[in-house]
Amino acid sequence: MKIGIIGLGLIGGSIATDLRKRGFASRILGHDASKLHAETALKFGLIDSLTSMDELIKKSELIIMAIPGDATLKLLPKVLDQVSTQVVCDVASIKNQICERVKYHQNRKQFVATHPMAGTEHSGPWAAKSGLFDGKASIFCDAEDSDEACLRVVHQMYECLNMRVLYMSGFNHDVHAAYVSHISHISSFALALTVLEKEKNEKNIFDLASGGFDSTVRLAKSDAEMWAPIFNHNADNVLTVLNTYIDSLNQFKTAIENRDREGLVYMITKANRIKRALRE
Repeated sequence: MKIGIIGLGLIGGSIATDLRKRGFASRILGHDASKLHAETALKFGLIDSLTSMDELIKKSELIIMAIPGDATLKLLPKVLDQVSTQVVCDVASIKNQICERVKYHQNRKQFVATHPMAGTEHSGPWAAKSGLFDGKASIFCDAEDSDEACLRVVHQMYECLNMRVLYMSGFNHDVHAAYVSHISHISSFALALTVLEKEKNEKNIFDLASGGFDSTVRLAKSDAEMWAPIFNHNADNVLTVLNTYIDSLNQFKTAIENRDREGLVYMITKANRIKRALRE
């Protein structure tokens, strides 16, 4: 199958790597607004050739939009304007606004809204890696608005990436993503800012950092240009989760202020239940 990938960063590059490696793609065309990203992807062999946007749409059977949500909102209607039989899918972290944006587009059925729940704190084509998606979940949103044949093509693509597919509405996706993804990044950014403020006066603070600190703050290395729009576009859900999270922090603060050992043990033990949920 001839694949066109718009956006040649971590996600687009990793998709290209495994679709070629596992025989799903016969040829991969690429386009990126960043000349550096585009040329690097070509140099690394992630794609077969660079093309203009119009040429990519025209020559591809499956078009994968691997760009941030705010860019997808702007570009998706223009891509759908040009398709006839081509299948289009996106991989953005916000779904409801994207689905609503093209809900009444004449070529809406050619579009499959997806979100592969995988990634790292790194970005760019040099961060692309084989196996990034193995064993992870990809969310299909508002699938009833997509043509069945298009759904099959995109489903087969994710099967090739060794992902399991889940279905839900764009609205529900954004609620769940705020809880399991977006709040994790906010927590990491906030912790990094807290430690960096302390580091101004105590230069050796990072010498004391352990593996626990590294794993907690790892996401703070994530790209600002990608995450700021995600928080803005999913603001209502993020704020709901953030307020709940702040309430939990305040409960810990109150217990510590009161030297309430039993209260701390209760909250930590209750939090330990997450182990069972993650195993399931």
